Amino acid sequence: MRVLIAEDQALLRDGLVRLLTAFDFEVVAAVGSGPELERALAELRPEVSVVDVRLPPSFTNEGLSAAIAARARVPGLPILILSQHVEPLYARELLANGGHGLGYLLKDRVSDVRRFVEAVRAVAEGGTAMDPEVISALLARRAREAPMEALTAREREVLAVMAEGRTNAGIAARLSVSEKAVSKHINNIFMKLGLYPDEDDNRRVLAVLAYLNG
Repeated sequence: MRVLIAEDQALLRDGLVRLLTAFDFEVVAAVGSGPELERALAELRPEVSVVDVRLPPSFTNEGLSAAIAARARVPGLPILILSQHVEPLYARELLANGGHGLGYLLKDRVSDVRRFVEAVRAVAEGGTAMDPEVISALLARRAREAPMEALTAREREVLAVMAEGRTNAGIAARLSVSEKAVSKHINNIFMKLGLYPDEDDNRRVLAVLAYLNG
């Protein structure tokens, strides 16, 4: 699987290269600035990109802006954003772009190698991988702005764990319920959000995006 890395801190960038290479990813480029990232995304068309929010020269949202622009050119281009801190505004901006293949993790999560690699693969395959802390911040803001009153408290809990990219079994283990109960909750969520079976759409992704993006 071809992966592009954009990270301005040399030690972390090299560490990501070594880590992903060890798990059989092909690192096609490892860049350290916004302009380099824009060129690499346009020229290399990686299967997934791991991108720091803040990159030179501005150290504001260069990485995020480049990722959003790339997804505008190539809808669904898989992007996993890394951030030093919880920045719900940036997460919402990314989610507003819509589509599949999105992730937003705190950099601290990289230390959990297994979960990080799972997140990269999930995004590459068109899924979502949202950091629990980012989810909490987004849900708190959404609750203040426009709560999804149709969903029960348990259904919102299921959606929150689903956004981390977990399977039904993973959701069941986290919430200490049966997989049958999780499946029932998810079907209810789909119906309440108007997400009906469609072979061209991943309803799990659409449900997460609809809930988090509002």
